[in-house]
Amino acid sequence: MAPPRLPTAIEPLGEDALLLRFGDDIDAQTNAGVHAVARCIAMLRPPWLRDIVPAYASLALFIDLGAFPATVDPLDAAAHWLRQQRLDGVDAGARQRTIEVRVRYGGADGPDLEAVAAHAGLPPAEVVERHAAVDYRVAMLGFAPGFPYLLGLDPVLSMPRLQTPRTRVAAGSVGIGGSQTGIYPRPGPGGWRIIGRTDAVLFDPLRASPSLLLPGDRVRFIPVHGLP
Repeated sequence: MAPPRLPTAIEPLGEDALLLRFGDDIDAQTNAGVHAVARCIAMLRPPWLRDIVPAYASLALFIDLGAFPATVDPLDAAAHWLRQQRLDGVDAGARQRTIEVRVRYGGADGPDLEAVAAHAGLPPAEVVERHAAVDYRVAMLGFAPGFPYLLGLDPVLSMPRLQTPRTRVAAGSVGIGGSQTGIYPRPGPGGWRIIGRTDAVLFDPLRASPSLLLPGDRVRFIPVHGLP
């Protein structure tokens, strides 16, 4: 694997953050590069760094403005520090954590399973088998606290979002939206195709780590109660 490389595009994000742009697409290789750089920066951990937020093709670094003298522009200073780093010399091995998520597919828990199967030209049981056959990477968290955007969906299962989103999707619902799959951490509106549901608690603010899944984690879905 190639050593981590900082992108040339480093720009201000509001008053207290920098945005590192790696590309514009939802691409597994680009996302892997984002996470590699995020791990390296976390290992180096400059004193002005408050938070690291990876996305599909970008990385936001939130800055403690008070960590710099009043005569220094914090964003300029942080960007200069970044450009001076040799990340290929940082030992920040890839995250190896794999989380198993047990899912009830179909029926009341997966009201869109039949529609996904029809769209893919497959029986519902094969949709479940294909959905649970791979390990996914948490590309990023977003939309709602703890909501994981997962890369690795079988292209055959890709399906557009609902034209009219539901006003309420149950917590733990496992859905497909375009070429992605994800899990709703709490009840709320949503337009993804719901194919199953888990009892796992995706977000709990009282836990030491509120989000069950973190960017860079691997996720493996385990079907329960048999196949439809």
